[in-house]
Amino acid sequence: MATDAPTPEGITETRPAEPTTEAFIATQESAEFGELRHAYRSFAFPLTIAFVLWYLLYVLLSNYAGGFMGTKVYSNINVAFVFGLAQFVTTFLIAWLYSRHAAAKLDPKAEAIKSRMEADA
Repeated sequence: MATDAPTPEGITETRPAEPTTEAFIATQESAEFGELRHAYRSFAFPLTIAFVLWYLLYVLLSNYAGGFMGTKVYSNINVAFVFGLAQFVTTFLIAWLYSRHAAAKLDPKAEAIKSRMEADA
């Protein structure tokens, strides 16, 4: 069932009906939503833990291994600089990987759940 809502200009637009609280709870408890949650968590949690550990390694090496981090790699570029740049590269790589994962695995499942909820409302 669609609801009509006036806009500030006085134009009426039709929006999908809102699912009930019971529908949200039933969806949250469904196997389909559990699969979506698992697909998200199985990607996000390991990469988050790996990145935090990688960042902590950088911080700890910077604090306690100054000699190693100060080792020149090329000209005035040292290990600390390379590790610092690698932090940025890692961040963008993870964001790109997540974008691909979401488009391939999460978005289709989420869209199916959303469509079913809107159809049932």
